[in-house]
Amino acid sequence: MTMLRGLSVLLAAAMAAGCGDDGAAVMDAGSGSDSSPRDTGGGGVDSGPGTDSGPGVDSGPALDAGGGEADAGPRSMLSFFITSTPLDGGDLGGLAGADTHCQSLAEAVGAGDRTWRAYLSASDGGDGSPVHARDRIGAGPWLNAAGTMIASDVDDLHADNDISKENGLTENGDEVPGRGDTPNQHDILTGSTDEGMLFAGETCDDWTSNGGGDSARVGHHDKVGPCATCTSWNSAHNSAGCSMSDLIGTGGNGFFYCFAAD
Repeated sequence: MTMLRGLSVLLAAAMAAGCGDDGAAVMDAGSGSDSSPRDTGGGGVDSGPGTDSGPGVDSGPALDAGGGEADAGPRSMLSFFITSTPLDGGDLGGLAGADTHCQSLAEAVGAGDRTWRAYLSASDGGDGSPVHARDRIGAGPWLNAAGTMIASDVDDLHADNDISKENGLTENGDEVPGRGDTPNQHDILTGSTDEGMLFAGETCDDWTSNGGGDSARVGHHDKVGPCATCTSWNSAHNSAGCSMSDLIGTGGNGFFYCFAAD
């Protein structure tokens, strides 16, 4: 009897131990099963930062680049014009002042991202050497405000350009009054020869004088006039003087040509 009770105790203990292991196994499985959704769920949430790829909206700078393209529009378009407003007769503040005037007018119409130069010659560029208009304006081609090419390069400009009353437009795209109009303003300051070189003594004292004792070589943007040289766009005749009244008196208004040099 005692022996049987001992065996029963041992058997009960063994069964209890087995149930305990199964219970632990079930809990482990449950725990594992609990951890699985957590790992997966956590992974899913963690994968959310994959939305960090969203900064692909940093491609937004591509819009900036696009903006640059838009700004480049004026660069590929306007590169030549006649000034719409004069300065102080033949006193343009020297070549630098004339260039600044070109730049300011270009900026006003959205073309200020170009480097603008006045088509003017001078006897002294600051180092004692003459300055020739043809050397200051870049290589071309040059287009007016309507998109018409007036010359493909420097040689073309001084040989067979398309400057005319219809094509010699201001930065605003307006025609400049020519011969036959009232007033006639076709005299354009250049101080240059037909070849675009300095016309000595005819630069209103290198564009610093508005007095009557000096004069300037002018061209006709409409290429019209009664004299033998009057069809020249850049070297038609000399002005009567350098004051505004002198320039107006010979058919001008103190205007000059501006070219994009880049």
